[in-house]
Amino acid sequence: METWLIVVIVLAVVVALVLIGLTMAKRGRAGGERKRELAREHLHEAQLRGTRAEKEEALGEEQAARARRERAEVEERAMQAEREAQERAGRAQEDRSAAQQLKAKAESLDPGLRQDDSLRPSDTGPIRRHDAVAAEEPVRRDEIGESGTVQR
Repeated sequence: METWLIVVIVLAVVVALVLIGLTMAKRGRAGGERKRELAREHLHEAQLRGTRAEKEEALGEEQAARARRERAEVEERAMQAEREAQERAGRAQEDRSAAQQLKAKAESLDPGLRQDDSLRPSDTGPIRRHDAVAAEEPVRRDEIGESGTVQR
């Protein structure tokens, strides 16, 4: 083979290698640019999600605080109702005790007195008109009007 042919082949190989190197470098730069753009997009998405997460966290904390406040109010109302129920039970016990004392006094004053004797209508106060009417005549079903009153 002749020398000039070897030089041309070597030059062709060198030119091919240079072109391949330039192409690879250009691709690397373009790939790097794409990677940078993708990284920017990821960073932007991360910022959006971070902001959204902070907002959701704040809303969650507000909701939890509202629930704690409502629970405290309910507990306060329950304690108040329990206090009132205990007071009512105490008053009932006092009334029961007073009733027993009065019953004992009544028995000591009149040992023969029965409890149902003391509750006769004449002893309970004035007779009302509707009591007198009810005592005189029975009411039949056909005499009751729509409002529940007796029709005469």
